[in-house]
Amino acid sequence: MNEFKKVINGIDTNEMEYEFDCIIADKVYDSCQQRHCFPKIEADLGGKTFQAIRFKPGFIVPNTLIVTDIENQPNFKRVRFTLRIPYEIIFTDGTSVEKFLPDILKDTKLFIPDARDEFTFDIVVETSSKVLGTPIVASGKVSFAVGVFIITKVVGKVQLLIPVIDFCPEPRECEEFGDICEDFEYEPFPDFFPPQLEE
Repeated sequence: MNEFKKVINGIDTNEMEYEFDCIIADKVYDSCQQRHCFPKIEADLGGKTFQAIRFKPGFIVPNTLIVTDIENQPNFKRVRFTLRIPYEIIFTDGTSVEKFLPDILKDTKLFIPDARDEFTFDIVVETSSKVLGTPIVASGKVSFAVGVFIITKVVGKVQLLIPVIDFCPEPRECEEFGDICEDFEYEPFPDFFPPQLEE
């Protein structure tokens, strides 16, 4: 077993004593990254005033995931699915409308080792989307370009043996917002009567 070496907050953890525990965790067996660019997305504003665009996490469209064997490449699979990314158009009145970017068809090769029938792998996607340039508003519509970073992962739930220093420390105390009435309790009492004329 490789020696576990780590420096945390300037402390050499090699000087600490470890126990080893088994945990159940999602292990990433393989992952790959891709980019996709939409040079022009156009959306109707419905008569409202455009303020901003906010993206939500992309997801695999249900019933589109297909995993098949690759001839002469054991432990690798062809993975195909349709990726859909929601986004919101936010208006100046505080309301918003949800729309979707055009579907992205993915077809890639990933390491998915053979396993017993009861063991399952999950295909997980993560997205990071951003508006490229400045959105253009004209004729009641907004036009913008979008760049999408995509990470596709093969994930399996396994037992892992890990070095353990201790349980996590207790969290800090929560800082609550002050009660406005509580602040009022400490205000000095005002003068109730106007001042008299002093001779």
